[in-house]
This record gives sequence, C-alpha cells and structure tokens, in this order.
Amino acid sequence: MSATAARSEYASLLNSTLPAVIRSEAENERLIAMLEELDRKGNRMSKAERRMAELLTLLIEDFEEKHYALKPAGSIGVLQELMLANNLKQKDLLDVFATPSIASEVLSGKRRLNTDHIRKLSRRFRVSPEVFF
Repeated sequence: MSATAARSEYASLLNSTLPAVIRSEAENERLIAMLEELDRKGNRMSKAERRMAELLTLLIEDFEEKHYALKPAGSIGVLQELMLANNLKQKDLLDVFATPSIASEVLSGKRRLNTDHIRKLSRRFRVSPEVFF
C-alpha cells in the first residue's frame, strides 16, 4: 500500500471514529469497543489501523489514569492486603510481632511498624521492604 493510500485510509478511520480526549465513561467504553474490534484483526491490521489502535490506546490510558488511579496505600493497608491475599489472621503473624498485643496495636494503627517488623514482613511475604513505607 502506498503512503498516500495509507494516509487516506487513516484519514477515513479518523473521520469515522472521531477520536478526541475522553471526557465520559460512555465515550471511554465506545473507544474501548473500537480498540477491541481492531485488536481482533491481530496481524491482519493495516498500517492505518495500527496507527488508530495506538491513538485509541493513548486516549483510553489517559482517561483511565485520571479517573481510576489507585490511591497510595499506607503500610497497614498493604499489610492487611497481604494478609487477605495469603488467608492469614492476626495470630498468624506472631513470629513477626512477638505478642498478640503488639500485632493488635499495629493492625489497628495505634503502633507503627518498626524496622524489625518491616524486615520480617518483607521476608515472609517476599516483597520489597519499600512497600511498607
């Protein structure tokens, strides 16, 4: 396909799709559906369709980063998620906290994690100590 034909095809795709900065969930869903339709073509996508898929991906990512951004989790929130993911209860962490009262105070937010706790937790869950900061 010539460069002129590829530009013409891309212009036609732009005209039929009318991509723009996404401002609503409905518009996001519309562009996602278009992107999925292009993705189903796989290797059969033309150069113009690949460019359109790239543009749609950028627009969708921009919208979703702004509207679905995860809030940073605190160290206790991270610990609670790790416990949930590993089906652990407070009593299962006595090797980290030494006593039930310390475990209770940490998990309730009354006491902060110290460096020894963080070191033991990062080993136990095989995560970087940084996740607790």
